[in-house]
Amino acid sequence: MGKAIYLLPLVLFLALCGYFAVPLLRADYDPTTLPSAMIDQPLPAFDLAGLDGGATLASGALKGQVVVINFFASWCVPCRLEHPLLMRLATQEKLPLYGIAYKDAVENTQHLLAQTGDPYRRIGVDRDGRVGIDFGVYGVPETYVIDKSGHIRKRFVGPLTAEMVDRELLPLLKQLNRS
Repeated sequence: MGKAIYLLPLVLFLALCGYFAVPLLRADYDPTTLPSAMIDQPLPAFDLAGLDGGATLASGALKGQVVVINFFASWCVPCRLEHPLLMRLATQEKLPLYGIAYKDAVENTQHLLAQTGDPYRRIGVDRDGRVGIDFGVYGVPETYVIDKSGHIRKRFVGPLTAEMVDRELLPLLKQLNRS
């Protein structure tokens, strides 16, 4: 019994390794996805000032249609990388895209869109990030798909890619528009 006690740390270490390794080895494990408690939950209520002091962006006005909400900022390099794809989707695919300028100065957002184009149907300004907190935004860019009943159906963390759009976003939008 005396010598067996020396094996106890090794056994505990191997048990811990197994405990942490099993989830990593599952076939459905994807380390690139961040879980969101907001999936299948109602869209958080918000009413944001419009970018140019014009029309506001309010959650209530988005219900009854399938929409995509993109959180972005002028200071965000990945946002600039995904921007040409958003421009293409807005024009070619007629993507119902709404933007939320996250923790950004209005002038900087306006300057960005003047340089790169504006793919959004309407933009709300979330200067203090409160709406982003309600959505569970980790950082920008983040994109959310909202169904006709006003529930969040999908969340994309990081910049959208053409592959993500073709494989996940566009098929989901078609499916949600049929139902």
